[in-house]
Amino acid sequence: MAGAALANFEKVLKRNPHPDFKKVEASRPPFDTDSSFRYTQTPNPSWTFGQGASELQSDQPPHVAIDPHAEGRPAAFNYKLLISAVIPRPIAFLSTRGPDGTATNLAPFSYFQMINHDPPLFVIGFTGPADVAHAKDSLRNLVQTKECVINIISEGFVEAANSTSINAPYGSSEWNVSGLTPIYGCETVPRIPRVAEAVFSIEGKLESFREFDSKAYAGKKSGTMVIIEGTRFWARQDAINEELNQIDPKILRPVSRLGGITYGRVTEAIELPRPDFEKDLGGAEGYAKLTDRHTAN
Repeated sequence: MAGAALANFEKVLKRNPHPDFKKVEASRPPFDTDSSFRYTQTPNPSWTFGQGASELQSDQPPHVAIDPHAEGRPAAFNYKLLISAVIPRPIAFLSTRGPDGTATNLAPFSYFQMINHDPPLFVIGFTGPADVAHAKDSLRNLVQTKECVINIISEGFVEAANSTSINAPYGSSEWNVSGLTPIYGCETVPRIPRVAEAVFSIEGKLESFREFDSKAYAGKKSGTMVIIEGTRFWARQDAINEELNQIDPKILRPVSRLGGITYGRVTEAIELPRPDFEKDLGGAEGYAKLTDRHTAN
């Protein structure tokens, strides 16, 4: 996205709803350092097959249909709507390096998800095209070098991670802005540093990428999707189990993105075993007893 278009996008978006954020923040209770990860019951532990939603979803008002391309609707409105609705979103704290080795970049991206495990594949979405002249710094580096490290953000360095989203010119190091510690010595992408403070990091290599055409601006590329193959995992010793196959959320303390400038903590969880058709539902006989409420009118 070009400079003028980006400025207009941010103006329409009004990302920060507070005229004086620090004043608003000061009125809030302090960060609860005593809040620890715990498990609770589900909303309705006695739920049975076919019962539908719990009382938490009763008496819902009607819905309104929204055309993402309605005349006069800015594309920024779709962005603002979707990042407030598709939540919580994991964050790819992406470390990259320019092809000449001088420019290192560190930035958070919440268009991020795991899409496969064999091989380990991850998808990251970038706003704007992939061409070198207009691409975001991280995307430019990734397309040119095909290497990166994905770090998972924890509560203990969320302010530092957020600082790397600053609109610094290409060549400026977000490592200096954040004060976070780069560690070199990755096994498959040795030129790329990982974040020392991250409990979990993933060495990655670019598998493929695809650009998308804008519907708001004809002839422009509005976004780029990259697929990254994970080639090594780094886990802090106190967070990983003996089988090296599970991270402890109490140690990871992950942070997610919500809408606007809002981040989310993970402090509570519920457990729900995956049901078995024969054992839990009673097979075809049990299924036949359920009332069909999905017949089209």
